[in-house]
Amino acid sequence: MGYETDFLGGELPMPVPLPMPLDAAEPDTVLLDYVHFSVRLDQLRRLARVTGVNLDGAQLVERERSGDRWRLDPRIPADWQAGPGVYADNPLDRGHLVRRRDPVWGDPAVAARAESDTFHYPNAAPQAAGFNQSKQLWLGLEDHVLAFGETEGLRLSVFTAPVLAADDPPYRGIRLPRRFFKVVAWLRGERLAAAGFVLDQSALIASIVEREATPGRSASGALPELGGFRTFQAPIAEIAELARLAMPQLVAADRMPRAVAASGWRELSGPEELML
Repeated sequence: MGYETDFLGGELPMPVPLPMPLDAAEPDTVLLDYVHFSVRLDQLRRLARVTGVNLDGAQLVERERSGDRWRLDPRIPADWQAGPGVYADNPLDRGHLVRRRDPVWGDPAVAARAESDTFHYPNAAPQAAGFNQSKQLWLGLEDHVLAFGETEGLRLSVFTAPVLAADDPPYRGIRLPRRFFKVVAWLRGERLAAAGFVLDQSALIASIVEREATPGRSASGALPELGGFRTFQAPIAEIAELARLAMPQLVAADRMPRAVAASGWRELSGPEELML
């Protein structure tokens, strides 16, 4: 059960939450283990600080999606979780952090439990609908990562979460994250390799919050054009600083060339531009 730290052969722990800026207290988090993945939930923000999943590309099981079955995790209080009220009557998706297909491998019965586990609310975060579904952006990146593992028969460890910033806009009792990160790790020969990405939905979130706050305006309806989304390949060291997470092994294994990293984040227009 849960994320396995030795899945790639050596010890690779999940990133560890650090105190937020101007906050001397340790983060108030709880670790939730599911089949083949874990979620480190921030009890105050009611969203994940980080998730970690083990993906075995050689043992993936194809399962047809039979509809959304989102539910609260009964092991923790409901008010620690951003539940259905956050997503009602608006253009926000329950965005899987650990993707539905990533932990679905191995024995068919185990794979079925893994898929079901991804529909717990601690594994969701509010994403503007076009962001979550875009084949050029979030979904495109996830598809590419899955295909990379499946085609090469690789084992991958994937870490995903919203960036929980202090100035994220308030919305229905939570704060809507404007950015998300994903860090993928695998073995090249016997050496750990990793790549990091940041996905930005700031423009769309601002529009959703504005509609919610304006009396008489529907919270659903047309979204800004897709240009509101931006996707970057970024140095893992900068992702760690942005998300306030300790992940030294992943920083050391970053595949992004130093010359590229020195010039800043590399904006992507499609999965074919990823550097893995």
